[in-house]
Amino acid sequence: MKQFLWLLQWTLKAAIFLMLFAFALNNQEDVQVRFFWGLQWRSPLVLVLLAFFAAGVVVGVLGMVPRWWRQRRLAKQVLAASNESPVSVKPVSAPPAPDIPFGP
Repeated sequence: MKQFLWLLQWTLKAAIFLMLFAFALNNQEDVQVRFFWGLQWRSPLVLVLLAFFAAGVVVGVLGMVPRWWRQRRLAKQVLAASNESPVSVKPVSAPPAPDIPFGP
């Protein structure tokens, strides 16, 4: 079963790679990206798409950095507070299921 899943996973990866490769081969025409003040960039469409995708990833990561720092700071505070005064945690059992009659 593990071998089958491994083979299925690699087949899926190969199919995705081949689809992206075919996309790149079909989009080799030069495009012109025009910026402000008469600046322009001529490059194959695939490179333009890749560059803007990478720029989007960078912007997304930079947008998440403040939240990551805040969560990391709060986690350190919680860890420091738990080390100062250990609290005993009791396991809580699940509430009993209600009796529901089955059938008509």
